[in-house]
Amino acid sequence: MKRILFPIVIVFVSLFLSSCGSTKKIVYFQGADTINLAPSRFLYDARIMPKDMLIINVSTTDPEAAKPFNINYQNMQGAYNNTNGINMYGYLVDNEGKINFPMVGSLHVEGMTSRECEALILEKIRPYMAKTETPIVTVRMSSYHVTVIGEAGSRIVPVSTEKMNIVEALASAGDLSIYGRRDNILLIRTDKYGEKSTHRLDISKADILNSPYYYLQQNDIIYIEPNKTKINSTAINNASIWFGALGMVTSLSSLIVAILK
Repeated sequence: MKRILFPIVIVFVSLFLSSCGSTKKIVYFQGADTINLAPSRFLYDARIMPKDMLIINVSTTDPEAAKPFNINYQNMQGAYNNTNGINMYGYLVDNEGKINFPMVGSLHVEGMTSRECEALILEKIRPYMAKTETPIVTVRMSSYHVTVIGEAGSRIVPVSTEKMNIVEALASAGDLSIYGRRDNILLIRTDKYGEKSTHRLDISKADILNSPYYYLQQNDIIYIEPNKTKINSTAINNASIWFGALGMVTSLSSLIVAILK
């Protein structure tokens, strides 16, 4: 009896341990109750980069005073003005980090937050306004997006708030599948000079909240690698297809030989 029970116990323990190990690979934010989150206490502000598209609006108490500084989107009918770097979607930041703004000319905005850009434009347009005017400038990055591919589906995620973290991006794409690696997410980032860099993120650990890459920049690419289970199952399926094809060829060959006899 003991000889029979012993192997059963061994199998049960092995299955239990393997299930625990797989759970650790799936659960997010492990250690969240004990981690020090002080390094994550800051408010993120996106910075304007070359090739960003900016929507800029100037408001005044006298509508006529703001007209020279605002794009008439309805009348432009999709036309693109290469001289001014303006199209119906707003102001395209050039490779030097500049835009051409009506009346004031070239403005270097690369590296600024939206609020800093608003302050700069406000400073430049004040000389064209009456002293009694109190213009309000709003700047928005209309082209802000991140891309998610791999074992979380494939999706380009627009970011209307100019702020998105890695968790929000994955949730917007539908979350990781059971086959996605949570411990080795690849982030591909392009800086303002066009240079690309890669970074590895582990969202199974709570320390991801303190990562300098927790918040995403515009045009970031997130790739979710498949785990070994997915890779092995794919290999088995491919092998099955090849064996099936080989079996069909063998059967067909045998049939042809039988007919020729």
